[in-house]
Amino acid sequence: MVAGAIHVGLIINLVAVGALVFIWLERKISGRIQDRLGPTRVGGKFGWLQTLADGLKLLTKEDLVPGGADKMLFRIAPYVSFCASIAAFLAIPFAGGDYPFIVQHVNTGVFFVLAVLGLEVFGVILAGYASASKWSLFGAMREAAQVVSYEVPLGLCAVVPVMLAGSLDLVVIGDVQQGWFTNWLIFHDPATFLIFWVYFTCATASVNRAPFDLAEAESELVAGFHTEYSGLRWSFFFMAEYGSMFSVSLLASILFLGGWNGPLPITEWLGLTAANGDIAWYIGQVLGVINVIGKAVAGVCVMMWIRWTLPRLRIDQVMATCLKYCTPLAAAFFLGAVAWQWSLPGRTFFGLLESPAELQSVSEGWSDATAAATDEDEPEASEDQTVSSEPSRKVAAAKLTGAAALQIASTNLQGGK
Repeated sequence: MVAGAIHVGLIINLVAVGALVFIWLERKISGRIQDRLGPTRVGGKFGWLQTLADGLKLLTKEDLVPGGADKMLFRIAPYVSFCASIAAFLAIPFAGGDYPFIVQHVNTGVFFVLAVLGLEVFGVILAGYASASKWSLFGAMREAAQVVSYEVPLGLCAVVPVMLAGSLDLVVIGDVQQGWFTNWLIFHDPATFLIFWVYFTCATASVNRAPFDLAEAESELVAGFHTEYSGLRWSFFFMAEYGSMFSVSLLASILFLGGWNGPLPITEWLGLTAANGDIAWYIGQVLGVINVIGKAVAGVCVMMWIRWTLPRLRIDQVMATCLKYCTPLAAAFFLGAVAWQWSLPGRTFFGLLESPAELQSVSEGWSDATAAATDEDEPEASEDQTVSSEPSRKVAAAKLTGAAALQIASTNLQGGK
């Protein structure tokens, strides 16, 4: 009980501190893209403490509630979104092995994380409904439609690593990618490489990030579903958004990018395993945590880069992207991964490239199977051909007899002359 409470407290602090770091990082990235410097005053040359100063300023802001709002729902909506974002981290492992770094080991971790992340939209709907503002309500309805739509291709993309690993357990999925980076599931076959990008697109849309941030389009809806919020409650929506970005990036790193396994088997080379003592094992686990967090931070940075690069889409374009492109592509790549697993079970793309003899044997196996199928059809075809060739033989014999009779008649005619 006490250990669980400590773990939950660590997760909350991780999300809160991570949100501060990501806000500062986004300001610096947007500054570079827009040819600016970003924060440079509070906390030294690079503005390390600018986000903390802004957070302290939010604490001093007055907490306003609109006159016609549903006060109870208005007050609890930010916490619903924040709790859903926090709950996703409870089942995400940060290191694997027999004793993984995880708050609660769930055998159906993939399903749990995706389901909990979908609950964040309930806080948005409550905020839009309770604010007594048409702009907030429009923004909440947009996000509800968007999240529900993008859950379908997102789930299809997540099923592929589950199929390849044979388990819904995130610890198992991460552990099967041990060794070199060629063992990562993104490089398992061409279909998994392509479906990773579909997953990343759908994940960006599901966490309401640009260019899919129609729920808070400033040019249309003032500030969207949190138009009427200020101070601390507004900051909870902000932390929930960055927490969701971090969680979907963590999920992507575990499902496709090797999780806590680095591109090289450094822990095996250095002997940082449980067989060499507890200290060596602990150091190896810490390296795994650094690996998975580094990959997740890289994914968050890509989302920020996309936000400050691409323009916002219209609502019809957002829905068309899901229904016309992401869902069909996810289904097609899923079937491609199934076909690869059925035809080449246990083999990876790089494994075939490293062993041309194995690739040749697979090709010969396909040729033999095709030839066997052709041989099975040949006897029936030959019998039909024999039966059908009888009339043609009679016609040919008749033609030959007629030609011989014509030649004899011509000889007799010449002899009579």
